[in-house]
Amino acid sequence: MRGITIQCLFYGSLIFGIWTALLYVYIHHNHVSNLEKKNQGTALIWSLGKKLQQQITQNPKQIPRLRVRFEMPDKYETTEYKSFLRSGKDTNYSKPEYITGFLRYGFNAVLSKSLGSERDVPDTRNKKCLQKHYPANLPTASVVICFYNEEFNALFRTMSSVINLTPQYILEEIVLVDDMSDFDDLKEKLDHHLEVFRGKIKFVRNKQREGLIRSRLIGAARASGDVLVFLDSHCEVNRVWLQPLLHAIAKDPRMVVCPLIDPIDHETLEYRPSPAVRGAFNWHLEFKWDNVFSYEMDGPEGPTRPIR
Repeated sequence: MRGITIQCLFYGSLIFGIWTALLYVYIHHNHVSNLEKKNQGTALIWSLGKKLQQQITQNPKQIPRLRVRFEMPDKYETTEYKSFLRSGKDTNYSKPEYITGFLRYGFNAVLSKSLGSERDVPDTRNKKCLQKHYPANLPTASVVICFYNEEFNALFRTMSSVINLTPQYILEEIVLVDDMSDFDDLKEKLDHHLEVFRGKIKFVRNKQREGLIRSRLIGAARASGDVLVFLDSHCEVNRVWLQPLLHAIAKDPRMVVCPLIDPIDHETLEYRPSPAVRGAFNWHLEFKWDNVFSYEMDGPEGPTRPIR
């Protein structure tokens, strides 16, 4: 009797093991199939991009025609975006200058060139910001902008927005640091155009590639303002952008502050308001935008109160 029981347990365990193995194989097969279907579109786009890149290098005239239409919600249908669609919805996006601009700069360089060296951006501030007033005796700021092979017009729009939208009594200077750029329009042409900012620009050209952080330190060493402000070379500031930052530092000189950063679309170059978010790092040390809780914006100041 005991032998029969052991035999039944053995065969039962064997059958259970076989069914478990078959179930695992079935689930694994389905998972792999779903992944392949999911990644098929991505692989196709990647191979197409790689093929186009090779053809640009070898023979730009033989690039296949690729027609793309970008669709966005109605709330983003601004005048600038509509004009871009009118001029581009039937555009041959495989034109060498269009694709080369994206490969070189990461955004629509053709449209950037048409926008020129300065433009008006919408006032995206909260309505309560319009009621805020700041003291006149704020510390002065040196704005440090480092660049390497930046698109000429994007770089100039950055500087123009800082000059045009910053009160002169708090803007000590812009310290512009060129980290050994290769492009021709960032050499004599840039020197010539910087004459319009005479008296407000300190221009430094590195003798060798230093990278972003060392370039910022080089710019900081040349600065003479009370506060250092670091900006990217392809951004645009908005109205009353600097006063809140300087006011927070004036109250506590140990404070390090960061503004709310509005996005600029890389396709349409449309300037859009940002939701209330703050920068954070995950456990992989990757930078992410994190949501701000509603209770942090309660009180009389509302969303104009600084966020920790």
